[in-house]
Amino acid sequence: MIRKFISRVLGRKGTGSPSQPAVIGATQHGLQREQISRGCRRTIETLQEGGYQAYVVGGAVRDLLAGLVPKDFDVATNATPEQVRHCFRRSRIIGRRFQIVHVNMGAETIEVTTFRGHHGEQGGNKAQTDDQGRVLRDNVFGSQAEDAARRDFTVNALYYDPTSETIIDYHHGVADLKQKTLRMIGDPKTRYREDPVRMLRAVRLAAKLGLMIDPEASRPIREMTDLIENVPPSRLFDEMLKLLTSGHAVRCVTRLREEGLHHGLLPLLDVILDQPLGERFVMLALESTDARVGAGKPISPGFLFATLLWNEVLVKWELLKRRGEPVIPALFQAMDEVLDVQAEKLAITRRIVGDIKDIWALQPRFEQRSGKRPYGVLQQPRFKAGYDFLLLRAESGEVDPEVGAWWTDFLHASDEGRAAMLLPPQPGEARKRRRRRRPPADSAPNLPE
Repeated sequence: MIRKFISRVLGRKGTGSPSQPAVIGATQHGLQREQISRGCRRTIETLQEGGYQAYVVGGAVRDLLAGLVPKDFDVATNATPEQVRHCFRRSRIIGRRFQIVHVNMGAETIEVTTFRGHHGEQGGNKAQTDDQGRVLRDNVFGSQAEDAARRDFTVNALYYDPTSETIIDYHHGVADLKQKTLRMIGDPKTRYREDPVRMLRAVRLAAKLGLMIDPEASRPIREMTDLIENVPPSRLFDEMLKLLTSGHAVRCVTRLREEGLHHGLLPLLDVILDQPLGERFVMLALESTDARVGAGKPISPGFLFATLLWNEVLVKWELLKRRGEPVIPALFQAMDEVLDVQAEKLAITRRIVGDIKDIWALQPRFEQRSGKRPYGVLQQPRFKAGYDFLLLRAESGEVDPEVGAWWTDFLHASDEGRAAMLLPPQPGEARKRRRRRRPPADSAPNLPE
């Protein structure tokens, strides 16, 4: 009832059914074409001049209506990928599951998709799926109404035309956004089987936009979480990275637990959230990440995943040390075991894995504060990340805060001050004596006869 009233106020024409969508004017929705990136506007203008329909679609429209700045702008059109490519000299077709076109406009890359059609049995169209119903390949093109029906949530099925400055709304997405509700288009169970990542996307969007997941979309999640096991690790990694770097990671992780999605997704979500010390460490890391995103500062995926998986490393490291393994080899073995298990779930890129290992490997070296060893730690390429990681460990209570304070002082001290701060060798840390080299026999000094 409320959604219908809001839709009437916003200028719905007709019933808002797929055949007669709401057409919302600029005076109602408040968006201006200047809010759309120049490259996106040029892409749309070129397609429209070529006789095609073209709109800003999905997340960018949603975020602008919610008062957020979109990360990028996507375009939907009735032109096929080949037709789009012929309109732009600097463009290329990519994708296997669903073909899209990347159009380069200066430094900006615009993703252009063709309206998708129904992939059921009607009309002989059928997408390639696996045994569980997940869509593997789906290059079925259709009308704008069919494309809107194929999208996941109503708030993502919004089309903005910067030329006329109108929003085309097939599924009451603007009204749902006003009501702070995340609603699925179609039967939630079917949509989750088509793409299980939608369960994670629901959590991310709800946390990011402050929305309540509609009960009909939320109810099936707990009974269908096993479908995530069937998602390729690369796709799962991409979605988890979006979730954890959204600027709302704390809320996302909390919602993952509420929806029952944490089990089996990441070791940290299985174990750490039930351990006070580990949970404090993770939440501090996520809060720090959210703060940096909110301030527009860069974030490091390697640092983030290093914090998320650290508790698992600690557990395995301690177990190996109890078995009598040397400290450093035990750490590296624990690191490899944790990352190998994680690779079965998430395809973490090789570069990020390298950053993770560098950060972890530095942690024992922060305990060495005598002799010349601290100077060597300062010269490590990943020192700053390792140092920030140490401060999180100290703040969470895992290590003595004095260690973190010492390194802070050492980092900012003068050469004389650093020399004065060096601690005496610890028991068992015998100082290596430099062996004096014997001169070769033929270089012995001449003795008097």
